[in-house]
Amino acid sequence: MAKKKAGGAKARQKSRAKGKRLGLKVAAGQAVSEGQILIRQRGTKVKPGRNVGVGRDHTIFAKKAGKVKFSYAERGRKKVSVI
Repeated sequence: MAKKKAGGAKARQKSRAKGKRLGLKVAAGQAVSEGQILIRQRGTKVKPGRNVGVGRDHTIFAKKAGKVKFSYAERGRKKVSVI
């Protein structure tokens, strides 16, 4: 029989989930090819602009080759385009 309580040991028994590698994949002004992933995100934090598409999981990708440009959309939301 245990003489002492397990001080938080139960909380540490869960498996450690790996990171999902979200975030920006390219920088502003960088050249991209058609179909290249620009941003991986949960929810549409960054809105799509010109020549940019959105995947089912809110991934933003380039529809055409060009250079990446970041700007601000309505209400201060970030927007990404390929020029």
